[in-house]
Amino acid sequence: MPRKEVKEKNYHRIERSYGSFQRSISLPTGTKADKAKATYKDGILSVTIPKAEEAKPKQIKIDVE
Repeated sequence: MPRKEVKEKNYHRIERSYGSFQRSISLPTGTKADKAKATYKDGILSVTIPKAEEAKPKQIKIDVE
């Protein structure tokens, strides 16, 4: 039974089917593709790709009087 689910906001995707499968995606700029990690457990492939330091949002503390 094929199943497809997509959630957004930091992304979540589920795809299930039978037989061989191949997927190619283009990575956005500001990611460290060489630091990507993937795990496969219980039939689930999880891929984590960290953001580059300059792509992470910066927080600045502002004192309010």
